[in-house]
Amino acid sequence: MKSKLFRRDFSLVVAGQIVSVLGSAVLRFSMSLYILDVTGRADLFGLLIAVSSIPAIIFTPVGGAIADRFSRRNLMVIFDIGNGLIVGVLIFLLTMGSVHIIAVGVILTALALIGSMYQPTVQASVPVLVSEELLANGNGIVTAVGALSGLLGPVLGGVLFGIIGLDILVIGSCVLFFLSAFVLLFVRIPFTKRALEKGIVPTILADMKLGFRYVVKEKPAIRTVTILAAALNMLMVPLFIVGLPYILRVVLESSEGMFGIGMGILELSTILGAVSVGVITKNMTLPKLHRLLFVSALLILPIALAVSPLFLELGYWPSFTMLMGFTAGVVVLATVISIFIITLVQKATPNEMLGKVMAIIMAVSQCATPLGMALYGLVFELFSRAVFVPVLIACAFTLGITFVAKQMLRTAEI
Repeated sequence: MKSKLFRRDFSLVVAGQIVSVLGSAVLRFSMSLYILDVTGRADLFGLLIAVSSIPAIIFTPVGGAIADRFSRRNLMVIFDIGNGLIVGVLIFLLTMGSVHIIAVGVILTALALIGSMYQPTVQASVPVLVSEELLANGNGIVTAVGALSGLLGPVLGGVLFGIIGLDILVIGSCVLFFLSAFVLLFVRIPFTKRALEKGIVPTILADMKLGFRYVVKEKPAIRTVTILAAALNMLMVPLFIVGLPYILRVVLESSEGMFGIGMGILELSTILGAVSVGVITKNMTLPKLHRLLFVSALLILPIALAVSPLFLELGYWPSFTMLMGFTAGVVVLATVISIFIITLVQKATPNEMLGKVMAIIMAVSQCATPLGMALYGLVFELFSRAVFVPVLIACAFTLGITFVAKQMLRTAEI
């Protein structure tokens, strides 16, 4: 009998994730618009977003350790209630008048902190909610929800902010967070209670140490794929986070509408990769992973051609079409590679270690991305008159990662 992906419990977790992740994305974007309206200062806005993103890096390993020690269902319920209470504070502040930028920063940081612990909890729950043969598809759905939130969050946030205003939007978000918590109460996630030998804080710290030792010493293949994932996040992925907006807005001088379409294609490509991972990786093994990396590197070359002086002379549409077409291909493959790695790790990791291991992979990857963004920011500024050069550098980096992956994963098994 063929297994079913959207079983009751998995469906409820996905529904709760949609409400929590999408609701948080809509709220954060709306609050950023509020700050821009009140202050009119882009520097404060940028600083606010940057500071509020720090918890995602620092607390993700903590969230992973907690996810292995406590009931994951209860944790998701608590996280949603926490989001609801935080938004409740914002509602109170709004009723008292304008909200100070520091208060907004604290609220955004608190929401980001909860989000950093929510995602490892969801990722650790997937393997016990879906069958092994559908694990890649389940991970694809979870990834697609995150990508869809990134796509729809700003759109819905901007539209709803303009139509109903921040006050009603915040109240609606608060209600949805509590509704999500209520729905998640009916989820059944297998859990074996374990005693806290040394108290909560010492136990969590000890669990984090155990997780790092498991990845670094006991599972060298997991350590290897974590390093490779970090390398991709630092040397290839920022090309599209930093480089693509710069190319669209500055080099091609795209209108606001075309810029939005370009960034939308980026998000849709992530979703496409997430939902097609089961088909693309059907016969894939870890030693063959370098093949997908090699194809990704080859697809970057036409992007360099699209922004070369010779091609730019042909006009806007040829460059835009080639740029976005091959960008979509690279992003699809990058998403497939990421989900493929996550699925392999989940299959090989004991349930009591899942949260910690997934959180470590996420934290290391998240730490690498800002470094890559800073690197590509400098390179694009240096080659502002020849932006095909940074693209070629990204291609060379990806080819280098491909060669390293082929050597390191030749006989690797997770």
